[in-house]
Amino acid sequence: MDRRSLLTGAAALGAGLAMPALAQDAPLKVGLILPLTGPFAAYGQQIEAGFRLYLERHGDGVAGRRIEPVVQDDAGTADTTRRIAQEMVTQGGVEVLGGFGLTPLALAVAPVSARAGVAQIVMVAATSSVTEASPMIVRTSYTTPQVTSVIARWMAGDGLSQAMTLVLDYGPGQDAEKTFARVFAEAGGTITESLRVPMQNPDFAPFLQRVADARPQSLFVFLPSGVGAPFLKQWVERGLDKSGIRLVADGSVTDDIVLPQMGDAALGLVTGLHYSAALPSETNRAFVTEFMERYRMRPNFMAVAAHDGAHLLFEALKKTGGDATGKGLVEAMKGMAFESPRGPIRIDPATRDIVQTVYMMRVEEVGGQLWNVPFHSFEAVADPGKA
Repeated sequence: MDRRSLLTGAAALGAGLAMPALAQDAPLKVGLILPLTGPFAAYGQQIEAGFRLYLERHGDGVAGRRIEPVVQDDAGTADTTRRIAQEMVTQGGVEVLGGFGLTPLALAVAPVSARAGVAQIVMVAATSSVTEASPMIVRTSYTTPQVTSVIARWMAGDGLSQAMTLVLDYGPGQDAEKTFARVFAEAGGTITESLRVPMQNPDFAPFLQRVADARPQSLFVFLPSGVGAPFLKQWVERGLDKSGIRLVADGSVTDDIVLPQMGDAALGLVTGLHYSAALPSETNRAFVTEFMERYRMRPNFMAVAAHDGAHLLFEALKKTGGDATGKGLVEAMKGMAFESPRGPIRIDPATRDIVQTVYMMRVEEVGGQLWNVPFHSFEAVADPGKA
C-alpha cells in the first residue's frame, strides 16, 4: 500500500498514522502555506523571506537532508489552507508544514497534522489555544496573552490605575482583552469599559467617540498588523492625542513593516511586543542588515519567527539524524533553547509554546526613520494561562 492510501485510510477511520520516514539522502520538503495575495499578503512575504534567509545564511542541508521549501498561497482563507495542507501531505511528499499567518489558518490545518503525524510549525498565529489543537503543533511566534500580560503589568507599574480597552473582535483580540483585564485588575487597576471593533471593514470612529466621551486615564489597544495606521490617523484627527488619555498598544499596531510610513501620528507611542528591528544586540543587527540587503524591506516579528522556525527544524533534525517523522521531530523540538535575533527563546516541553523576552518600546525617530526603540524588558515570559 502506498503512502497516499495509508493516509486516506487513516483519515477515513479517524485515526492518526505516522508517515514513514523518507530516505535520509532525499530532499525534505517543507510546506510553507502563506497568505501571499489578499489583505494579508505582507504577512506571507515576511514569513517566506525569513525562512529563506535562514537557508541562505546557514545552507540548505542538515543531517543528510536537503531542505526544499514548497510555498503555496492560501490568500488568508482557512478552507484553502486546509485543502493545500491535505494535498501537500497526501500527494506532494511534504514532511513538515509551516507558516500560518492567522489563527483560523493554523486551526484549519490542525486536524490534518494530527491525523497524518506531520510536524506543524506555527510562525504567526497567536491565539493561545492554537497549540492545543494538534499534538503536532510547535509555535515559534508568540501568544497574545504572553505580550498583553506584560503590557498590563507595565501600565500598572507606571502609575496607571484606570483603563479602557479597544480590540479587534477576533480570536487574538478577545485573548488580549481578557488577559489585559485580568492582569490589570490583579495589579490593582480598574477597567472602565471594553470595546470590540468588528473585524470586517473596521470603522474606529464610533468607538473613538466613546473613548472621547468617557475620557479614561488610559486606553489599551490591540489591532493586527496593518490596521494600526488608520486607527492612529483617526486618533489624531479627533484630537485624542492631545486629550491627556495615555495610549498604550500591542506592538502589532506599530509593526515594523508599516511603521516607516505611519508618520508623526506614531511618535512617542508606547507599545509592547517580543521583537523590534531596533533591538541593539549584535545577533539582531546582523539579521536586520542581511534581511534588508536581500529583500529591501525591514523585517518584522513574523520574519524573525520564520527564521527561528527554520533554526528549530534544523536543530531538531540534527537530533533525529534527519528523520522527519512527526512525533519524533516534535519530541526533539520540545525544550530546545537558543539565541534568536529577538533574544533568548525556549520551547516549553509541556505546551510546545515559546518562552521569550517581551519588550516595552517607544516610537522614536532615529536616522530620519521611525523605529520601535526598546526601553524595558521582561525576560523568560510564558503564556500566563499555560505557565
